Amino acid sequence: MALSLRTSLLLPRPCFHSSLSLFFYSSKTSEPNPTAEYLINHHHFSPEAAFKASSTIAHLKNPAESDLVLSFLKESGFSKTHLEGVIQKIPRILCANLDTSIKPKIKIFQDLGFSDSDIAEIISSDPWILWRSADNRLGPALLVLKSILGCNADVCKLLKLCGRYLQHDLEKSLRANMELLKSLGIGSTQLVKYLFRFPRLYLHKQETILEFVERVDKMGFDRNSGMFISAIGVISSMRVETWELKMKLFQSLGISEKDVFAMFRRSPHVFGISERKLKEVVDLLVSAGKFDIPFVINNPELLMYSVEHRLKPRLKVLEILEKKNLLDETPKLTTFCKYSEQKFAERYILPYANELGKHMSYEC
Repeated sequence: MALSLRTSLLLPRPCFHSSLSLFFYSSKTSEPNPTAEYLINHHHFSPEAAFKASSTIAHLKNPAESDLVLSFLKESGFSKTHLEGVIQKIPRILCANLDTSIKPKIKIFQDLGFSDSDIAEIISSDPWILWRSADNRLGPALLVLKSILGCNADVCKLLKLCGRYLQHDLEKSLRANMELLKSLGIGSTQLVKYLFRFPRLYLHKQETILEFVERVDKMGFDRNSGMFISAIGVISSMRVETWELKMKLFQSLGISEKDVFAMFRRSPHVFGISERKLKEVVDLLVSAGKFDIPFVINNPELLMYSVEHRLKPRLKVLEILEKKNLLDETPKLTTFCKYSEQKFAERYILPYANELGKHMSYEC
């Protein structure tokens, strides 16, 4: 055994470049992969990124053109991470014509005042932008977004969430849908706010949005409620089958359909929670012995909190403070859990540090 170990230590080890060569060959054909080698040697891509990018383009017809494209993107503010992400998602950008396919798209953003870092972030989040018409799609879409959102920072934020906005005629989709939702009594400020929460909602066909509205109306929603647009957004984000599964889950926990609708009216975002999370929170609250299903129905916002990082530690603090009779009155659990980490510590941890004991390890 010792001889074997010693012998293995004396064996020559392959150099780094030899190990990299494994990435230059196809597992099926054992043929060289010049595209991967080119990306690593000329543009310092990681082997993993280079090999993935080369999976659809094993041979570059004109590496000089690829050099021009990649060099231009670097000069335009794209980092190595940006470039690797873009080329992995759309390898054929390596074969694009710089003057007709790439430069006009970058120029549209620059002319509208977007910074190099913003442009790199937007395009790397959705590289298909480089395959859209600069004059017929990108320019008009960016102008509509800027007119609605008011600043490039918010346009950039939205496009990183949903690059699909640059695929659409936004006068016919986004702006028309905002007018439709305004006609239902939803204010402009709310509509802009929910662009960031449910960006895809505004790209649906109008008849589809009206179907969402009809479903929300059937649950007894008041259109003047601030939660009306939130409910439409939640409904738009899940398939009918998913909604039905959530309904069955709530009913399996002993909550009637009528009460599920009541919960939805109070806190529509509850329906975005996973089945596992819903069960964990309900089980935790009920097992505490002080809360029951009606309490959960009346306080659905509690279902949104983390079990491990918010509910369990705060319930533990509440339990200790009550046992030691340190509270003049028991706070509402919703208020108790709603406090920020700092405010909670100032109000319930620091004043009772000695009573809580050193063994009490608390994290919000």
